[in-house]
Amino acid sequence: MKDLRIVFMGTPDFAVQTLKTILEHNYNVVGVITAPDRPAGRGRKLNESAVKTFAKEKGLHILQPTNLKNEDFLDELKALNANLQIIVAFRMLPKVVWDMPKHGTFNLHASLLPNYRGAAPINWAIINGETKTGVSTFFIDEKIDTGEMILQKEIEIDPTENAGSLHDKLMHIGSDLVIDTIKLIEKGNVNTTPQPEDAISKTAYKLNRDNCKINWEADLDQIFNQIRGLSPYPAAWSILKNEDEELDVKIYKAEKESENHNLITGTIIFNKSSIKVAVKGGFISILEIKLPGKRNMDVKSLLNGFSLSENAKML
Repeated sequence: MKDLRIVFMGTPDFAVQTLKTILEHNYNVVGVITAPDRPAGRGRKLNESAVKTFAKEKGLHILQPTNLKNEDFLDELKALNANLQIIVAFRMLPKVVWDMPKHGTFNLHASLLPNYRGAAPINWAIINGETKTGVSTFFIDEKIDTGEMILQKEIEIDPTENAGSLHDKLMHIGSDLVIDTIKLIEKGNVNTTPQPEDAISKTAYKLNRDNCKINWEADLDQIFNQIRGLSPYPAAWSILKNEDEELDVKIYKAEKESENHNLITGTIIFNKSSIKVAVKGGFISILEIKLPGKRNMDVKSLLNGFSLSENAKML
């Protein structure tokens, strides 16, 4: 059995679960590297990462470099004398960092590699209507998410679940996969598999305003998958044309209704408690929506205080 000295690198909630599980298995975490505190909110108060908050509670040694090639940081990292580095939802590492520990640096990624390399694998698996996804561990190399794979675990995607619920499932399954990976490294039993270079893989592009906008000309399933794949964050959005006003609205929850109709795409049908949007092959029934400057709310609550015009339309 190898005597492991682990440096953990991560930033969001997704990474916290893995760090927690590593500590629960009594592994020696000699340092935690996370993003620098960032100003947030109206008061521009400094906000610390979820990983930093957790690491502080546990009394772990924390480093927050702005530049991963900075000599002072590299000296501090070397001084920790780690022989294994574990990365979960962090950023691209320079070779001088990932090549440092004797037993290597491995990453947990929330997809079945080589599919969905990139920034938003959980969202894109749902947006693209996948019925399964999973988690992968792999040793880091020069490129993003291309290193030799160690382990994978596959799960089914529920046909109505959103990115939030899938995130939480993969977070727990991923933390267990990291423990399984550590155990293999500890025993010297790691057999890696190169990722196929010629694989036609789907990409997990970074989410932005353009790819989060709903195209009401798409078909029923595509729109439904986009809404749930972007919920609860960052949320699919649309322009609601209501009389002379054009409002940017976010849609957090919807249902799909297959039905033949002759309505123009984007036409809104509503009553006192429901809003439906006509699309190819049916209707998107909106359940949760957010108007500019308001909190997100169920449609019935919205309609209590907001008037839709007869010719209101989603653009």
